[in-house]
Amino acid sequence: MGSKYLMGTPTSAVPVLFLLLLRFLGALGQAPHRAAPPVPALIFFGDSIVDPGNNNGMTTLAKSNFPPYGKDFVGQQATGRFSNGKIPSDILASKLGIKEYVPAYVGTQLDDQDLITGVSFASGGCGYDPLTSQLAAAFTMDDQLDQFKDYKEKVKAIVGEENAAFIVADSIYAIVTGTDDLANTYFTTPLVRSAEYDLPSYIKFVVQQASNFIQELYSSGARKIAVHGIPPIGCLPSQRTLAGGIERECVTRYNEAAILLNIELSLAVQRLHDALPGSKMVFVDLYAPLLDIVLYPYAYGFEESARGCCGTGTFEVTLTCNGLTTPVCDDVSKYVFWDSFHPTERAYQILINKIVQQYISIA
Repeated sequence: MGSKYLMGTPTSAVPVLFLLLLRFLGALGQAPHRAAPPVPALIFFGDSIVDPGNNNGMTTLAKSNFPPYGKDFVGQQATGRFSNGKIPSDILASKLGIKEYVPAYVGTQLDDQDLITGVSFASGGCGYDPLTSQLAAAFTMDDQLDQFKDYKEKVKAIVGEENAAFIVADSIYAIVTGTDDLANTYFTTPLVRSAEYDLPSYIKFVVQQASNFIQELYSSGARKIAVHGIPPIGCLPSQRTLAGGIERECVTRYNEAAILLNIELSLAVQRLHDALPGSKMVFVDLYAPLLDIVLYPYAYGFEESARGCCGTGTFEVTLTCNGLTTPVCDDVSKYVFWDSFHPTERAYQILINKIVQQYISIA
């Protein structure tokens, strides 16, 4: 295997992360025998990977509430999810028996049950770096934290203070962001962060921003926090097109940056887990499982992993992937990626199954 693929994080980090995950989710091993879901709610923060439509009412290019997005979602609705169907938040909630879909918090009328079982505050285009959200006109992580505080008051009004405190403390909080910090802000936007920081310094800055957010989330009552690493960004179709040369190969330096960020972020999560009383914080690796799917698509029943299903599959994403000017592939099930940046529902299903089987053991 060529070095451009850069498989995973150093093996010395794996046992530490795995033990943390066992401490965090070990009790879920009994989930199939329980009448109730293992946790009361799933709550998501981050970017387009887990944004079910929070950007719909915003003036931003980072939105997807139009066809062909959602072509395989229930009712073929373009809800604002950046895929052809379900996204990871939906799949995980269904897998844990909580509910079929995790709704957007912003711009939606949610019933009491939807509120108390969890929502997503994620905003497409967001990053740990506030500039990333500014460039995309997305909600910042601080904005999402403010929305969470508002959410807590609504839950309290529904179930009372004592039950609300239980829901807040016992729910799982998933943070899924950081990809756009490197792919868009650092590598693609000229004369901004790359002029201010070298790569290691920028990664330290991003990880510090992440640590600040996690500590604020903890201070707001969260205890079970899963911080997801970033994928092999050099193998995303859009990044292959931008920097992969004529052959559109995976971009080595982008993947190296992703690995470095993941290592630093995983160490920061471990430090916070050790330092904050009562916390159960884990780092979840997305890099290795997604890279395996990309490198060996046929092993998973895919035929194409270098292009998306939408349009040419090399650059189309958000507004350039639309029902007016952009055709879609004949069989989306053969594609790892839906557009040039986001996986298909089927790829997400496989990715979540891998994570659940490795870390939660309820499959």
